[in-house]
Amino acid sequence: MSHDHDDRPQLTAAQAAAVLTPPPGRTGGDLVVESLQGLGATTVFGLPGQHALGMFDALRRSSLRYVGLRVENNAGFAADAYGRITGEVAPLFLSTGPGALTSLAALQEAAAASAPVLAIASQVPTAGLGGGRHGYLHELRDQQASVRDIVKSVHTVRAASQIPSAIAAAWESALTAPHGPVWVEIPQDVLLAETTLPVVSAMDATPRELYPRPELTIAAAHLLSNAERPVIIAGGGVVRSDASGKLRALAERIDAPVVTTFGGKGAFPWEHPLSLRSWLEDRHTTDFLEDADVLLVVGSGLGELSSNYHTFRPRGRVIQIEADAGKLESNHPALGLHSDAREALSDLLETVERREDPGAAERVRTVLEKVRVRIDAQELTLEQQVLAAVRQALPDGSPSFWDMTILSYWAWSAFDARRPNTMHSAQGAGGLGYAFPAAIGAAAADPTTPVLAVSGDGGAMYSLAELATARQYDAPLTWLIVDDGGYGILREYMTDAYGEATGTELTRPDFVALAESFGVPAVRTTPESLATDLTKALAAPGPSVVVLPALLRMFEPTHL
Repeated sequence: MSHDHDDRPQLTAAQAAAVLTPPPGRTGGDLVVESLQGLGATTVFGLPGQHALGMFDALRRSSLRYVGLRVENNAGFAADAYGRITGEVAPLFLSTGPGALTSLAALQEAAAASAPVLAIASQVPTAGLGGGRHGYLHELRDQQASVRDIVKSVHTVRAASQIPSAIAAAWESALTAPHGPVWVEIPQDVLLAETTLPVVSAMDATPRELYPRPELTIAAAHLLSNAERPVIIAGGGVVRSDASGKLRALAERIDAPVVTTFGGKGAFPWEHPLSLRSWLEDRHTTDFLEDADVLLVVGSGLGELSSNYHTFRPRGRVIQIEADAGKLESNHPALGLHSDAREALSDLLETVERREDPGAAERVRTVLEKVRVRIDAQELTLEQQVLAAVRQALPDGSPSFWDMTILSYWAWSAFDARRPNTMHSAQGAGGLGYAFPAAIGAAAADPTTPVLAVSGDGGAMYSLAELATARQYDAPLTWLIVDDGGYGILREYMTDAYGEATGTELTRPDFVALAESFGVPAVRTTPESLATDLTKALAAPGPSVVVLPALLRMFEPTHL
């Protein structure tokens, strides 16, 4: 068998000499860092630990920027946000055992939200691998078993020469649609051992594009072209694949109303005549979707939140475009197109016939008016006032990160994200503590744009250590903490279900004094002064905290 090597890069004499005589004093940790640089990484998140010191020492000899957080789970949330904002892989350095395990909730969120995070964890020395009980510090019988159900792929290294290939394979996996977290494990002795391997050069780990089957595109286009009442549900896949422009073009070509899921916020213009906005937890919207004769679902699995808690029962034909094969037809029978949203929408645009429906915009207005009347009847003016103040203060291009708290639940349905890929929450996995460390990751991605984090007082307690991180890196972010004295949404759920709540009332610190003790400016605000105080905080350089004491309530659900 012969191979044509004519297209190989030709090395100069100096380059060849550098390959043959690599600089001394390099270790397996240097191979990790060189591999990341060769793939185009610029920023690494993490937290050092004894087994991982080989990687951290190598960082010192590299051009990579390191952003260190105070808790591994928060470092994972920061990497998640960096991946969402940039669409690039976010490397996350972790140590063995407790360090690795503490990151798991963040990796679950990254998996649910399709954020490309590359976790590189140390392991016990090579002699300790294989499940024997050797008594090494941080030892687990099978560390991979703890992550395998969470991440997209696991890559194990047992020798220094395997490091570049393992990291390149993981990188490609993270960026293959659907994006997601991946895991690389490298034993401590491999990271620390000196290596005479050549310096890692530029590597290509470009993922294969995921295109729809052409016959399925033709079938879908035929259904949409001939539909009487087509409707589109746009999910997070539209945002992740940067397909909002193509979504709008398709909706306008076939005059189809569009509703965006909570993960797809900003995928379609809020004020567009065809925009049903995001009122998915409303029976008027559910009825409208059920009445569609053809429903195009793009980048959503129609899970619990997107289906009004599985009360949604489509009566027409469903077309589902989804990069995650596990989500295809998992909740409803459909014409399933296993494809990246951008590629499938592009092909549909080339195939579908123009369809005009002068009444579509009027039907959208009717639904939105019914929703408005239902919400207004509940006299929730404080909640709407607070949300409006946040929208007024937040610049259109600024990203916002929302914890699992009542104001966020309002924002899912009622907040105009204005731009694609600017509003992010932890609704994928639903864990607490996401917003503030995620905002730090976004600030690292673009330090020129102010970032907003929104938490309740319960969720804020998960992230207080990162006030030191925000100050250390002078991150341009503002943290809005809505203090209602406990886990407010759980208080509501338990009171409604059982008549009283248990375990929801919390002793809190003085958040203003606490922030100031970290050197972070803070202010206590009111609903009336919130817009002014938030605007001022977001405009100031560096981190800041705004505390709003307020007892917010949720609007009535329609799925019960």
